[in-house]
Amino acid sequence: MKRLNVTHRVFLAILAANAIIVLCMFLIMQWSMDRGFLGYVNQLEQNRMERLATKLGRTYAISGDWSVLQTSPDTMSRLIGETITESPAPPPPVANDPRQEHPTQPDAAHPNRRFYRIEKRIVVLDAGRNTVFGTSNPADIKIFKPISDRGNVVGYLGMQPSKILSDVHQLKFLKDQKLIFALIALLMLVVAVVISLPLARLLVHPLKKLAAATGHLSSGHYDIRVPVDSDDEFGHLSRDFNSLALSLDKNEQARRQFVADISHELRTPLAILGGEIEAIQDGIQDLSLESISSLQTEVVRLNRLVDDLYQLALSDVGALAYRKAEVNLMDILDEAVNRARPRLMEKDLSLHLVMPQSAAYVYADAERLGQLFDNLLDNSQKYTDPGGKIEILLISAKERVTINIKDSAPGVSEEERQKLFDRLYRVEGSRSRHTGGAGLGLAICRNIVEAHEGVIEALPSPLGGVWMRITLPLSGAGHE
Repeated sequence: MKRLNVTHRVFLAILAANAIIVLCMFLIMQWSMDRGFLGYVNQLEQNRMERLATKLGRTYAISGDWSVLQTSPDTMSRLIGETITESPAPPPPVANDPRQEHPTQPDAAHPNRRFYRIEKRIVVLDAGRNTVFGTSNPADIKIFKPISDRGNVVGYLGMQPSKILSDVHQLKFLKDQKLIFALIALLMLVVAVVISLPLARLLVHPLKKLAAATGHLSSGHYDIRVPVDSDDEFGHLSRDFNSLALSLDKNEQARRQFVADISHELRTPLAILGGEIEAIQDGIQDLSLESISSLQTEVVRLNRLVDDLYQLALSDVGALAYRKAEVNLMDILDEAVNRARPRLMEKDLSLHLVMPQSAAYVYADAERLGQLFDNLLDNSQKYTDPGGKIEILLISAKERVTINIKDSAPGVSEEERQKLFDRLYRVEGSRSRHTGGAGLGLAICRNIVEAHEGVIEALPSPLGGVWMRITLPLSGAGHE
């Protein structure tokens, strides 16, 4: 069985809602018409009773008592007929119709009474509230109208309200109105059908665009975007989709660039190794300590690159082992500086370290923080001109500790500083491949800092180079 698509489901939902509303309105209008029209008829009959009470008062004045109602059964029918100021023409005869109130032939049991169906609901009481005419129970009648003769109340007139419509004209009118209501309800349903389908298509159109765009996205077309035409849920969903597509597009470009850079980084030492080994095999180059040393250098470079890639991959998936404990950050930094001093002296770089007297405790992995400082100091040593200087300042304030590492020229532009933590990124010029780096050290540094809930930033150094600022949270022991 073929499943309905979203457009048809929305169409059926709108149509069903409209159909229920139309049906409820039709039933309520039918009920209101029946109840309202019956009330209207009863009100007309009450107005007729006002005139009938006046005529009964005159009849009483003539005879002096109520005996005329008992001795002359046609009297009440005649008086009722006189209350109808504009009596409609008698309707055509309806065979065997028990509802007919104005039959053309008198009732068989009451041949002289045209208004017998009204008469049987009328009750006339004398001044002492004793029944003088009628068969209905006076207790069932709520309203009695006084009958007066020369200012004196001589009786009371009441009529039991009609509970159903029996007049053929009233029934015909009511039937015609109900037919009109039914036709209106049917017309409303037709209009709902005509409107619901375009409305369903309009509502589902943004969803269809998103579905089509998602299909393109799943096929690898990350440049796809959907227009944002509204500020509703579809608009928010479209903006989120565009953000997702942009992120996937950037990630795909970064992945391709990463693969290309890795291939390039691996190709260079492998080409050197292959060329030198081939030269030795062909006898062009002798197998000497110098050639072996050259091969060893390229192997070390390859090993360093593979190790950096491995460390970066571990930190990306959170698989680096972090053994955190309360450690004094000043001791870790001091040990890293002592390890770096020999390399800095070889390049004639001066190092100035400033730390506070009180300890700065952090909840961290001492080995990983040592790796962080080693990478940063090694980066400064490689990319600072000989004869330059490096300043390290540790500041502990409130709940944070800041490590500032500033080096002298050469510096980098603001655009390049934003990319320093990207993988395999190296600044063109002096900070390039001849230093031996693969551009992964700072990416590893960022992962280590973020694993310790810290922040690392690259700023312009007042010494002319780069200012690396690391901010880490102090532990409870560090700011008591």
